[in-house]
Amino acid sequence: MTEPVFKSMSEEKKLADKRLEQHYLSDLLKKVDQRLLEINEAIEGKSNEIAEMHKHMQDHKRDMDFLEKNAMREVIRNYSLLGNHSVENRKRLIRLKDTAFFGRIDFLDQKEETVNNLYIGVHNFQDTESRKNLVSDWRAPISSLFYDFELGEAFYKIKDRQIDGTILLKRQFRIRNGVMEYMLDTDLTIHDEVLQKELNQASSSKMKNIVATIQKEQNAIIRNENARHLIIQGVAGSGKTSIALHRIAFLLYRFKETITSEDILIISPNKVFASYISNVLPELGEESVAETSIEEVADELLEYQIKFQTFFEQVAELLEKKDQKLIERIEFKSSQALISKIDEYYVWLQNEGFKITDIRVKGKLVPSWFIRETFEKYNRMPLLKRFNEVVREIVENVFRFYKIEVQYKDRTELHTTIRKMFPSYNPRVLYKGFYQWLGRPELLKLKKGSTYEWSDVYAFLYFKMKLEGIKANKKVKHLVIDEMQDYSIVQYKVLSSLYPCRKTILGDINQSVNPFSSSNMDTIEKVFPSAESMTMLKSYRSTYEITQFTKRISQNVKVEALERHGKEPLIIPCKNKDAELEEVKKLIADFEKSEFNSLGIITKTQKQANILYELLSPLFKINLLNAISVSFGSGIVITTAHLSKGLEFDQVIVPHCTNKNYQSDTDRQMLYVACTRTMHELYLTHIGAASQFILKE
Repeated sequence: MTEPVFKSMSEEKKLADKRLEQHYLSDLLKKVDQRLLEINEAIEGKSNEIAEMHKHMQDHKRDMDFLEKNAMREVIRNYSLLGNHSVENRKRLIRLKDTAFFGRIDFLDQKEETVNNLYIGVHNFQDTESRKNLVSDWRAPISSLFYDFELGEAFYKIKDRQIDGTILLKRQFRIRNGVMEYMLDTDLTIHDEVLQKELNQASSSKMKNIVATIQKEQNAIIRNENARHLIIQGVAGSGKTSIALHRIAFLLYRFKETITSEDILIISPNKVFASYISNVLPELGEESVAETSIEEVADELLEYQIKFQTFFEQVAELLEKKDQKLIERIEFKSSQALISKIDEYYVWLQNEGFKITDIRVKGKLVPSWFIRETFEKYNRMPLLKRFNEVVREIVENVFRFYKIEVQYKDRTELHTTIRKMFPSYNPRVLYKGFYQWLGRPELLKLKKGSTYEWSDVYAFLYFKMKLEGIKANKKVKHLVIDEMQDYSIVQYKVLSSLYPCRKTILGDINQSVNPFSSSNMDTIEKVFPSAESMTMLKSYRSTYEITQFTKRISQNVKVEALERHGKEPLIIPCKNKDAELEEVKKLIADFEKSEFNSLGIITKTQKQANILYELLSPLFKINLLNAISVSFGSGIVITTAHLSKGLEFDQVIVPHCTNKNYQSDTDRQMLYVACTRTMHELYLTHIGAASQFILKE
C-alpha cells in the first residue's frame, strides 16, 4: 500500500500561489492574443485601403485636380503612419507573449489605503475593458519599487510628488515562450537565486537586456534624470554598457515628448562592439540609435581631406615596437600641457605672428594701427575668421572717407595682402609651425603619404577649432561615450565643443589599451566640471575564482566579486610551440563537446591572432575578428584583447602568457582585459617562464 503524501501548510500555499499566477499568466496571454488579432486585422485593413487609394489615384489621375491629389496623398500618409504605429505595437505584443512579466509587487498605498497588485515587464499592457494595467513598464515610476526596496516601508516618486506605502509581497518569475519556468517570493532587492540563474546561463552573440535583474545601485544610474553629464566608472563585468543602454531606454520613455532615438548618438570603440550591443534597445521596445567611432567623428570634422592612422593601428604599433619616442609623442599630445602650449601659441600668433604694415588701397593709405585695432576688435571670433572682417571694414572706410568703391578684383588682392602678413592661412602649416615655435620639431612625425599619427589627429583638431571655430552638432541631444578611458583630455575638449548636449560617459580605467593617452574620472571631470560621477565596483560577469585571479593581474583594481563559484583558472605550461598548439586544440575539442556557446581565444597582437587562425581554421570552424570586422557571432572566436573589450565569452583561452610577451604596463592592461572577458572558465598557456602578472605572490 502506497504511503500518503503529506504537504506542509507553506508548501500548499506555494502551490496555490503558483496556480493563481499561472491562471493570471494564461488570462493575460489570451488578452494579448486577442489584441494581436485586432491589430493584425487593422493592419490588413489599412493596407487594403492604402492599396485601393493608390489604385484610385492611378485610375483617375487625369480627372483629379491638384488639391484632390494632395488631399488623398495626405490621407495615404496618415494611414501609413497609423499602420507603422500598429506594426510597432505588434512587435511589443509579440515580446510580451514571450516574456510577459518578471516581477510582482503588492504595494499598500498609505494615503489611498488600497493594495496595488503590480506586475512588471518590459512593456506596459492595459486591459481595454477595465482600463487597468495588467503589466507595468519597468521604466514607470511605480516600477522603481521593485528595484529599490525590500519588504516593508517604501515609496516612489511621480514628478515632484512622493507616494508612501508598504510592500507586502515581492515575487520574481522567469517566463520564456509564454511558459512560467519558476516563481520565487523574496524579501531582497533582487533575489540572489534569480541573479545566479541568469548569470549561469551560456553567453549569446548579442548583449541581453537585464531588466529582470537590475540592482539598486544600477537602477539609480538608469533613472538619473537630473545630471547633465553622468560619468560612470565601472569595473570589468559590472554591466556599465548595458546600464547605459537601459538608461537611454529610460530617458526615451521619460522624455518621450522632447527626445527620440534619432536624437541620441553612441561613440563606441569599434563595429564589432556596436553590433554586439545592437539588440538591447529593440528588446526594450525602442528603436536602435545611431553609432559612430572617434575616428569617424574626426573624418567628418576634417571633411575627409586628411589621412591619419587609426587608434587600433596606434595600439598595434605600441605593442609590436618598444619605441620610447613614439610614447613621448603620444603622452605630450594627449595632455593638458599640449592644450596649454597651443593656447600660448595661439596668443603668440595674434600678437607676434601677425606682422602688420601700412598698406594702400586704390592709392589711399590704410595705416597699420587701423588694421591692428580692427583685428583685435573681433577677438571673440576664431583667428582665421577675423581677416574677412578686417577686409570688410577697410573697404567700408575707404568708401566712407574717400568715396572710393573697392571692386571684386581689388578686394581679392586686399585679402591676399592681409593674409600675407600672417605666417599662413593653412591650419596644417600653422600646426607644423607650432612644434617649431615650441622648439620641438621632432614631435611632429608624419607617416608615409603625409599620414598623421593618431596622437596628432585631435591635437590638430583642437588647434583647428581655435583657428576656424567648430560648428556644434545641435541635432544630438544625448551623447553616450563608451570606453571613456581610451580618450584623452584633448579629445574630450573637442567633443565637448562639438556636442554641447547631455552626456553619459562610461568606462574602466583598468581596461585602458593605451595607458599613455588614457583618462580617468578626474581628467574627464576637468572638462565637464558640472558632471555627476558614479562608481560600480561589483562584477557580475565572471565567477568568484576568475575575479580573484584577475585581481592578481591588475593589483590596483577595487572589485567586489559576486559569490558565484566555478572552476579555478588553469595555467598550462607547455614545452614548445607544437605542444602549446596541441593544448589549445584539446581545449577547443572539449568546448565543442560542452554546453557552452562561445569560446574566445584572445591574443595580445593582431599578428598573433592571424597566425593562430591560420593554424586552427583548417581544423575547426573559427571566426577571426580584426579591425575591419563588423559583427560578433557565437562559437569560436580568435581576436585581440583590444577588440575583445566589452565582449564576453563562456570560456576564454589566453595563449602565449610568457614573461616576454606580457611584461610592460601596456601588456598588463591587455592581459587583464583578455582574462576578464570570460564568464565561466579561463585557460592560460605558456612556453618557458610564465608572465609575472599571473604568478601567485
